[in-house]
Amino acid sequence: MGELEYIPTPCVMICTLNEDDICVGCLRSLDEIGRWPDADREERLQILDNTSERARVTAPKY
Repeated sequence: MGELEYIPTPCVMICTLNEDDICVGCLRSLDEIGRWPDADREERLQILDNTSERARVTAPKY
């Protein structure tokens, strides 16, 4: 697996789920966390897009 193909886990070792089953550390859903080890590059990129959108939606507005 080449460097451009490998996408490391976004886990930051703050493994706590909120009431919507979203990890407060990495912003992945419980389902996405479970799928990550077997996910191909495209699915991992989609999961990261999902976490980016969650971060955008939940970020405090100043």
